[in-house]
Amino acid sequence: IMALRRALHFGFKVGDRSKTVTFYQDVLCMTILRHKELQEGCKATCKGPYDGKWSKTTFGFGPEDDDFVAELIYNYRVGEYRLGNNFLGLPLESSQAVSNAKLLGWPLTGVGKGLYLAEAPGGYRFYLVDKEQPPNDPVQKVCLAVSDLHKSIHCCSSLLGTKVKEGNEEKKTVLMLFAETQCKLELHNIVGTVDHGTAFGQIAFSFPCEQLTDLEALMMKGNHKTLTLLVSLDSPGKATVQVVIWTDSDAHEISLLSYWDPNVLTRIVKQGTFDKWGHFTSAPKENMYTQKQKGK
Repeated sequence: IMALRRALHFGFKVGDRSKTVTFYQDVLCMTILRHKELQEGCKATCKGPYDGKWSKTTFGFGPEDDDFVAELIYNYRVGEYRLGNNFLGLPLESSQAVSNAKLLGWPLTGVGKGLYLAEAPGGYRFYLVDKEQPPNDPVQKVCLAVSDLHKSIHCCSSLLGTKVKEGNEEKKTVLMLFAETQCKLELHNIVGTVDHGTAFGQIAFSFPCEQLTDLEALMMKGNHKTLTLLVSLDSPGKATVQVVIWTDSDAHEISLLSYWDPNVLTRIVKQGTFDKWGHFTSAPKENMYTQKQKGK
């Protein structure tokens, strides 16, 4: 059962969809896996406290049943968001991304040996490890800020079931995981409160369906704030999932999704890109990496 528990995605609110797509496709070499245009809010409160038309676009190196992916939330009436200090970065291993950034003139800052900082539009930080992309998920971990490290460790262990892999007392960080081959969660103890700004994100984890009711009860017993009580989400072309959303003591939004059949998810992946008018097309765009591969 533990194999069914893992980190799925992080939801980013973006103000400039066009530039953001360029970053994910042409710099990181991720693929658009799914895209939806929506007129109303969803039960999972993905879009935040905003009215009007919005879209949800999922990017990944591979399908979500294998890899940790990015979910981009675009509210048509919101041009920018204020970042807080809650999301600290997404390290990933890809020398191709480093090469692409240099070729495109995308700003890179060296922060260590073979390690570069690249910011997506809106200021979201990505740390690029200059090594060949591994056969498994290139996304190494998600880094989040917490105000009480021991409290957050207990919360993640008791509710999510993550294990502590390693800690760094000097840096006041701890790395938590479900399994070695999956994207991990790194918690950073900061001084002061965690500020989510107006761009507050949402991290999602998959769980066996039969465990969600008990987890919801545990959260309520522990006086955790529940944003969305257990509910079923129906999406055309996608398996119906159950979800419960809660916040921890630092107001991080945590979405727990029922585990779906990975074969179903893989079959319904909808690849594509955006044209110059900002309209989604199901014809996949070839980034520089795929063009290079075809030219071999």
